[in-house]
Amino acid sequence: MHAGQRRLPVHQPDHERRQRPARRRPEPGLPGHRRRVAGVRTGPRGVQGQAARGSGRHAVRRGTAFRACGAVAVVAAAAGGAWFLGDGGDADAPGRGGDLPPATATVVRTDLVRAKTVDGTLDFAQRRPVKAAVDGTVTVAAVQGASLSQGQALYELDDKPVTLLYGPAPMFREMRVGDRGTDVPQLERNLRDLGFGAGLYIDPRYDADTEAAVKRWQKSLNRAPTGRVGRGDVVFQPGRVRVVAADAALADQVGPGDPVLTVASTKPVVRAELELGDGALTARDTKVEVTLPSGRTVPGRVDGTVRPDTSAAEGDAAEEGITVEVVLDGGSAVASGEDTRASASVEFVSEAHKDVLAVPVEAVIALRGADGGYGLQVVRDGTSTVVRVETGMTADGQIEVSGPDVREGMRVGVAKP
Repeated sequence: MHAGQRRLPVHQPDHERRQRPARRRPEPGLPGHRRRVAGVRTGPRGVQGQAARGSGRHAVRRGTAFRACGAVAVVAAAAGGAWFLGDGGDADAPGRGGDLPPATATVVRTDLVRAKTVDGTLDFAQRRPVKAAVDGTVTVAAVQGASLSQGQALYELDDKPVTLLYGPAPMFREMRVGDRGTDVPQLERNLRDLGFGAGLYIDPRYDADTEAAVKRWQKSLNRAPTGRVGRGDVVFQPGRVRVVAADAALADQVGPGDPVLTVASTKPVVRAELELGDGALTARDTKVEVTLPSGRTVPGRVDGTVRPDTSAAEGDAAEEGITVEVVLDGGSAVASGEDTRASASVEFVSEAHKDVLAVPVEAVIALRGADGGYGLQVVRDGTSTVVRVETGMTADGQIEVSGPDVREGMRVGVAKP
């Protein structure tokens, strides 16, 4: 037949077709054998074969691997409180110009501080109510904001001053000659300190010398010198006090147990509310940083915990928490001129690592291989190299890194912002 002509089909008898020998197929593994399965390539793919095929398919496969390893890295990192990049390859593996990261950051030496800042209120320590011991009419009300010391009147009831004296024991009875108890020497020390008990022997007995000292004190107040001290005559407090609230106004009728005023120590404090899970931050003498209402920042320390403020209306659902009292370094001087009961903030430091190397958390990559771990993609002179690092604490988007191959000032790859 001439070239270009098609061969016409020749119909053969069935018995001739059956007698034609079958076409041999190459055995698997021998030259000429090719197995075709739609959409699936069998057998290992060679390096040269990869390079010969289009880069588009290769990019898809590489991106899939990146996402798969990245998912593993994110799961591992989430437990540590940081998010890491994905597959970083093997440590010490050099990279080509095309493998350079989309952005870089600098390894810095810094202090990492993990802290919690909560709102607080500037106040004075040890707030407590002062209640009337007897019936009467308020003839001189307490003055809010006043600072009072030993021997001064807190308020007046029926035109008689109620005097502040120092001591831990409350005034629970009328004292007179013949009485014994721990409240007697407490009274005698105050009489001596105020100048009415010179030579007075301090003991648990209320004797004639004690009575004489009481009469001298009563005369100084223009009161009848009875030599007896009534329950409503004095109020014992641990020391100097500041009147933070006048609960009874002028001409109010009060009786035993009625609040007349609220006092506190003269030591300024900041009260802050923490969650129950932050109990570790409430240890006494824990250092804090306080931002006062004026914006000034001063150091302080935790003095202890106190019962929550009970001034809220009854029936309000109180949130569970811990009320912490923070004292200011420098005492009253640093709080001078500040708005009492105004808002302040307290920063509690839970952990601090000083003078460490740190990078953005996005710079840390997960390493492949049996050893695993984490690394950094160091960029230098248009090339990149992955170096292994140990990771530490995280704070404010930074993570601590260390290792023999990481130094301050290095440029490392990060995810594109």
